Amino acid sequence: MVVERAAKTVSRPRERLLEAAYELFAREGVGHVGIDTILEKSGCAKASLYSHFPSKTDLAIAFLDRRETLWTRGWLEAEVKRRARDPAARLLAVFDAFDGWFRKSTFEGCSFINVLLESRADAPVRAAAAAHLANIRAFVRELAKEARLREPEKFAQAWHMLMKGSIVAACEGNRDAAREAKRAARLVLDGWPRRR
Repeated sequence: MVVERAAKTVSRPRERLLEAAYELFAREGVGHVGIDTILEKSGCAKASLYSHFPSKTDLAIAFLDRRETLWTRGWLEAEVKRRARDPAARLLAVFDAFDGWFRKSTFEGCSFINVLLESRADAPVRAAAAAHLANIRAFVRELAKEARLREPEKFAQAWHMLMKGSIVAACEGNRDAAREAKRAARLVLDGWPRRR
């Protein structure tokens, strides 16, 4: 713990601010974390914050960008590819990865969904959250194409609904949500028309 704190004090202010915001926003939500809490956690001054992020919205969008790098690309996509080679099996592996995630004591839900739901319809941060969700859907669409499924965009929409629904169910306390969603997903996958 002492080593972590020492490392943070020598890192650049922008990185310290983003690290603090990432941890707080992921755990508590963007709307529930004030600037003063981020400043206290980061050890940075307000002037430093506003020289790197003109507004809390800019910091929240940077948080979402980092979440995509770490969670979507660094964890979800990598984990799905690690678990299966076949594209259809990779689609199902999404729910296997989710199952382990839902069972962690640190499970905090999906930051993209959380931000989407807590933001005004016209808020830039909401548009950013929706764009990141669309990137997850694009990953599913590519797997659907590789699995030779017809209408991969429609398939990705349906699959993504199962993914998001399982996350919400896990937030409600159903730690078996990924396993239950996988059963439904298998029915969707088995019944979906394929290209010849």
